Amino acid sequence: MTSREKPADAAMNLLTSRPLKTGEEAATLAGGCFWGVEELVRKLPGVTGTLVGYTGGATERPRYEEVKKGSTGHAEAVEIIFDPKKTSYEEILRFFFRLHDPTTANRQGNDVGSQYRSAIFFHSKEQRETASRVKAEVDASGKWKKPVVTEIVPAVRFWPAEDYHQDYLQKNPGGYTCHWVRD
Repeated sequence: MTSREKPADAAMNLLTSRPLKTGEEAATLAGGCFWGVEELVRKLPGVTGTLVGYTGGATERPRYEEVKKGSTGHAEAVEIIFDPKKTSYEEILRFFFRLHDPTTANRQGNDVGSQYRSAIFFHSKEQRETASRVKAEVDASGKWKKPVVTEIVPAVRFWPAEDYHQDYLQKNPGGYTCHWVRD
């Protein structure tokens, strides 16, 4: 069985970049270029760590040069570690649906390709159920003129991106982003 085929509740240590500490939970989200998603999500109360990387594809140890060509099947994603006593998975998802356009398949702003798809990679049955409910509520809200196309799929191996991508907008204020928080 490859890492792509493993269900979310098997080998949990392979699905996050590090073992979770007691009381921590992980969320893995893809919503276009990972720089902007990371920069906005990191500011949420209760978020204790973020890491950008690649997930959802078949290539082992993908590198940016491969992922950007769209040939690996991976999405640019953000691993979010959070304290559920300070913020909930649902609150993170509701914020996620405000910081990107979930109605465009394989695109955010000027970034086009399957690596920029909107996806929620769930780590448990409870996360899957919450993601499905929140997506349906956002879709039914009328906020978006087109249907929400965000994928809800099991978390698979998360591969951290190269160091220069980590905390990119912290290191490069004013750098490229196509993300902002919508009302």
